[in-house]
Amino acid sequence: MLQSAQVLKDRYQLEQPLGQNAGRQTWLAFDLEAEEQVVVKLLTFGGDVQWDDLKLFEREAQVLQQLDHPCIPKYRDYFSIDDRALWFGLVQDYIPGDSLKDLLMQGKKFSEAEVKQIAIEILEILIYLHELNPTVLHRDIKPSNIIYGADQKVYLVDFGAVQDKASAEGKTFTVVGTYGYAPIEQFGGRAVPASDLYALGATLIHLLTGISPAELPQDDMRIEFKDRTSCDRRLSSWIEALTEPSLKKRPENARAAIEALRSGRAIVRNDFKVEKPANSRIRLHQHQDNLIIKLPGPKKSSLEWIGTLFSLLALVFSCLVTGLISIVVLGTTFTGIFKGNAFVILFPLLFTIFGFLAIGCTIWLVEKIISDFGRERIMIDDTGGFIIKRHLFGFKRVKSQSNLPITSVHQGLALNRNHAPKSVIYLNTVIDRYSFAVGLTSAECMWLEQEIKEFLGLK
Repeated sequence: MLQSAQVLKDRYQLEQPLGQNAGRQTWLAFDLEAEEQVVVKLLTFGGDVQWDDLKLFEREAQVLQQLDHPCIPKYRDYFSIDDRALWFGLVQDYIPGDSLKDLLMQGKKFSEAEVKQIAIEILEILIYLHELNPTVLHRDIKPSNIIYGADQKVYLVDFGAVQDKASAEGKTFTVVGTYGYAPIEQFGGRAVPASDLYALGATLIHLLTGISPAELPQDDMRIEFKDRTSCDRRLSSWIEALTEPSLKKRPENARAAIEALRSGRAIVRNDFKVEKPANSRIRLHQHQDNLIIKLPGPKKSSLEWIGTLFSLLALVFSCLVTGLISIVVLGTTFTGIFKGNAFVILFPLLFTIFGFLAIGCTIWLVEKIISDFGRERIMIDDTGGFIIKRHLFGFKRVKSQSNLPITSVHQGLALNRNHAPKSVIYLNTVIDRYSFAVGLTSAECMWLEQEIKEFLGLK
């Protein structure tokens, strides 16, 4: 029976237990030679501990010897002790700090910024592990295996379930992982890099909600957590992508995941990504807090061009008539005043009526021309609010706008003035639906739909 102050291998003096379960113990110890604290993991062979457990323990030691990352505790030693029971020991660097599980149990509420920073630091570790040759999979990422160090850095520990792809091929598998954090493919022995991403996503859900993902409801095998947190929807959508049940819908790798998180764009797998059509005249400008879409002027049929020409002629005619009436009325009014005509007061009234009619007609015609010829400009802010305008020769006309966030975006069909179906983009809020981009090609609409969804973090 191991106890405090006991010295193992004439070098490691046990100080206090850090964890214990059947046949396994983890101790904080003091290295008498190096004169510093270390962590000693011990496994006793026999009883509940089988060959598979010993193989995992030995694999952990072998893999740790090959790793060299500042946020992974370094391997120091491996030994065995035969003292009435056969013990195997693994010695690693000690990382002062608390596990995320301990912090959660202490009642800590993680802010959105803290969760995002933890995600970035773990992803940087996973990029290192997954890009090794052969690839190294952790397979047991969860709050208890992530240390928030006293130096404010995040460390990934406990590689007891680690697997390198080379040693795994062609061999029987041992089921490892923790329910609620491990994806379904891992329990079938088919863990891949995206399996670690799933576990990271489930861990972040725990940090945001304070509830273990195993205790949260599921819908079609997806963890339902959005109603338990008020975090930015782009972050929650990013986490949803990490925890997709289907491997095909998760990020391809940790590098793609971290790039999406830093940019705020939704995760789109390259095999599903729609490219901008060649020769498209659409211009897209993405900034940190908004997305601006500039569309070319609408294409017109011969009948529509004739209708617009009549509108222009009507506008010119309206201006001429208004000018002539103004001259006649003003001239008649002054003449009547000099001659003392009592009916002269009717002329200002007529002038006013004709003036309002002419102004109203002119405004209507100008708006019609802007609507027919104007180029659409759509600005969507990072909260999901938007405004759609038409621009022509410096004139602007607001077509529609909403301060309510966009809840979904999809391509559809709408009838133009000739009742012919045209491709269109629909922006949906909780109370209304708005459209734009009438007349673009279907390929252009598909690409725009994708870009807007990426910016807003929508599926």
